[in-house]
Amino acid sequence: MIKSFSKNRNSHAVEPKDAVERRSAKPVICYGVNALPAFDTDFYQQARQDMKKVAEIVVPPRDGGSFTVPAGHFFRIVSVEGPQVGDLNLWNANDLSERFFSGKTRQLHATHVSTGDRLWSNLPGLRPMATITEDTLAWYGWDEDGAGVHDVIGTRCDPYTNYLLKGTDYNHCCHSNLTRTLASARDLPVAEAETLVHDVLNVFMCTGFTRDTHQYFMKASPVRPGDFLEFFAEIDLLGALSTCPGGDCGSSHSDDQTACYPLKVEIYRPAERALTGWNTPERNGYGGQHGLGC
Repeated sequence: MIKSFSKNRNSHAVEPKDAVERRSAKPVICYGVNALPAFDTDFYQQARQDMKKVAEIVVPPRDGGSFTVPAGHFFRIVSVEGPQVGDLNLWNANDLSERFFSGKTRQLHATHVSTGDRLWSNLPGLRPMATITEDTLAWYGWDEDGAGVHDVIGTRCDPYTNYLLKGTDYNHCCHSNLTRTLASARDLPVAEAETLVHDVLNVFMCTGFTRDTHQYFMKASPVRPGDFLEFFAEIDLLGALSTCPGGDCGSSHSDDQTACYPLKVEIYRPAERALTGWNTPERNGYGGQHGLGC
């Protein structure tokens, strides 16, 4: 028997006689993605061979850090001391108006991403910014609560929602950490930097939706020191990473109550000739007239 659920407990809507028939409509995948270039495992694995680390940064707990990755390089987000979630923003390093589009990434791949999935840029660019090439938490899959790791469904903890729900100022939410980081990295006024901060990839975060109320939930991340999520930069990237004040996000966030740990970002350069035949993807080819021009 199918149970109806309404968020509006005072709704006067009457269930129609054909309700069962209406609910029995078959789901259809929104986007058929067969036309997308397949993940070329051999290419990326070969490019990873003999790569050398050329830079690294350590992002302190409840803070943010920035990094640049040239196109054709790899970068890793690494757990180094304890279970910690990170919120990732990416921009085209040469044009900050092109940035990570979590919603389209979710629609083209899934609610949670892993090896072989790409991080797509916003409109009108809509091209791969980075490709996930290695994920040491890929073993986790989906647990009995329906949760997975590395989600593109949550936004980012922010001081506005915190104030709305708690009535207090807190300046180390991921939104604030990312804003400070971008302002510092590009010498921007805080107000301008804030407009460029966007929805994130929740790296290492374990999340899902409750089965009864369909609410977004978090649970303690399975990440442990030594785990990493690795990407290949398809274009020149500016990245910003926030170490979430929720730590492993198993209890709370937007406060200083939870144990938090640093995260490390490592940048790797492939060996010479490893990228033979590879080119950075072009911006989306749509004409851009939207029916208003010829």
